[in-house]
Amino acid sequence: MKRYAALFLGLTLTTALFMPTNAQTEADSLKAARMQWFENAKLGIFIHWGIYAVRGVSESWSFYNNYLPYEEYMQQCKGFTAKKYQPEEWVNLIKESGAQYAVLTSKHHDGVALWDTKAGNLSTRKSTAARRDLLTPFAKEMRKAGLHLGLYYSLLDWSHQDYPNHTKTEVRYRIKDDPERWQRFVDFNKKQLTELNEQFRPDLYWFDGDWEQTASDWHAEELVKMLRKSNPNVIINSRIQGYGDYATPEQGIPVRKPADRWWELCQTINDSWGYQPNDRNFKTNYQLLRTFVDCLSMGGNLLLDFGPREDGTIPQEEIDALRHLGKWIKKHKEAVYETRAGIPTNYFQGYTTLNKSGDILYLYLPYRPNGQVEVKGLVNKVNRVWVVGNGTMLPYKIYNKNYWSEVPGNLYIDVPDSVLDPDITVLAVLLEGPAKLYQGSGQVISVN
Repeated sequence: MKRYAALFLGLTLTTALFMPTNAQTEADSLKAARMQWFENAKLGIFIHWGIYAVRGVSESWSFYNNYLPYEEYMQQCKGFTAKKYQPEEWVNLIKESGAQYAVLTSKHHDGVALWDTKAGNLSTRKSTAARRDLLTPFAKEMRKAGLHLGLYYSLLDWSHQDYPNHTKTEVRYRIKDDPERWQRFVDFNKKQLTELNEQFRPDLYWFDGDWEQTASDWHAEELVKMLRKSNPNVIINSRIQGYGDYATPEQGIPVRKPADRWWELCQTINDSWGYQPNDRNFKTNYQLLRTFVDCLSMGGNLLLDFGPREDGTIPQEEIDALRHLGKWIKKHKEAVYETRAGIPTNYFQGYTTLNKSGDILYLYLPYRPNGQVEVKGLVNKVNRVWVVGNGTMLPYKIYNKNYWSEVPGNLYIDVPDSVLDPDITVLAVLLEGPAKLYQGSGQVISVN
């Protein structure tokens, strides 16, 4: 009897380990609620702007990797004027691109803050030729436009005298050897983040630089709790040692759907985050659109970056790219916002998404079809097919559907050249009920 009681107790304890508690369920529900706008947004704009634009060098990394001396890098403060900075024009461009949020570098690894921070002396207000707060007017214009405000913040600060690392070859001290000095830096981070939270109340924090220390050393959990105490719905990215809300792969589209429910691909228009005039390797409009619909097909967002010059003007190539993207999104908005990941690629040779209710399947055609477009494995009856942004109803037919087989037939859609988009055509397939897919390996005839 004792043996069975012990076995029952063991099973009960094991089951309990995998059953969510009320607190876990509530936390998951709260997270899903605050992530809703992010999940629907699909496109965000990343902006890397700082003193590194003066000489057009790599942001912070150029001195960290010893490509040029730190003192020479910091001399760029004298040339950072922001004299043509028009935040309203920036925000108008962001809105025209179709983006629903933007993330501006409030402070990169070099420690130069774009707002008038009281926690240190290194800022555009106190240390550069601009002599002003550049973040506040941008935040104001974002709010006026009804867009979500995101702030990039580097947890590490290679310029700060109390931060352990300075360059790749120079370490000031080790945390375990001088915990009091490290605590001064932790307090500095808290002060700056408190300023950002109180002054701007951002919708999203985009942390970076967490790889150099542990979650415990960063006081990561404490920082997140501090931010959410006065800003409970703020979204936080993954780069805070496991305490964030969503994943941030960069400069390379995932080959398969990430495990995280929420994620965004961080991508540049050329190869550089900040302004680098020698980088002329701009991606084509078509390449950017393919990347975008690839993200959509896997349920993710695209965070597309531009890098302004030191005076605040934006390179024309990046302006043109964002406008082209916005033109395509405006035409195809029903197949962009509030969509979710589509069906596996073995059912359709291309990118797909589904609407929220799952009864409209969107097919993205980044090519001119050589004949009919095929979808296989759809169990649902197809009610109609049309061209998104065009409205044209398209003829379709089901082939290979046999009354004796549970295997659904193949859907073939005629797509005439006259309805093709210059970049990527989108078809909408209205299904009878939420999409259901056949997952078997076929069937042989047994009754006829």
